[in-house]
Amino acid sequence: MEMTGEQLIPASQADTWSALNDPEVLKSCVPGCESIEHVSGNEYAVLMTARVGPVSAKFKGKLVLSDIVPPQSYSLAFEGQGGVAGFAKGSASVRLTPKGEAETLLSYQAKANVGGKLAQIGSRLVDAAANKVAGEFFSAFHERMSGMHAAAAHVEHEEHLPEPVPRDPDLPDVSFGSLAFFAAGSLVVFVVALLTLL
Repeated sequence: MEMTGEQLIPASQADTWSALNDPEVLKSCVPGCESIEHVSGNEYAVLMTARVGPVSAKFKGKLVLSDIVPPQSYSLAFEGQGGVAGFAKGSASVRLTPKGEAETLLSYQAKANVGGKLAQIGSRLVDAAANKVAGEFFSAFHERMSGMHAAAAHVEHEEHLPEPVPRDPDLPDVSFGSLAFFAAGSLVVFVVALLTLL
């Protein structure tokens, strides 16, 4: 099975890179992912539940990153065992290309092999399930990055509020009592003028 694609992510290249390397972000975006734990170096242990046609299984596997060029690209190799359901093994490459200050083009190529009951199901169902998982991941990742970008824009907007205008030093200092007297006098003049006109 092979998959290639591109997604426009609403975040900078640095923010997208950071999110793609954050196990908590990935866990929340990958459908059926129960855990992603850092083992050592660039190796992670992954536990996820997947359903392909009539076969549902819990896969336990590992993910190893290589050819890492922050914040532009990396490759990864993965393998997982799903008990009697079978196994999955493959690799992928990910490339991030900045598109302006607030968008990044994420390009990926993935190859995978499955065995056991998964292989008996047929390539059409396996491909459909893989495309569904990829679609759900990118939808969740896009939404999360949009939320992060909106929150950052809101904070940035708050930081750039205009400063209050300083008081003009040429204006005389007037006490509250003087202002109240002036307002009352203005009200009397207004009422007298109104009565005169009527």
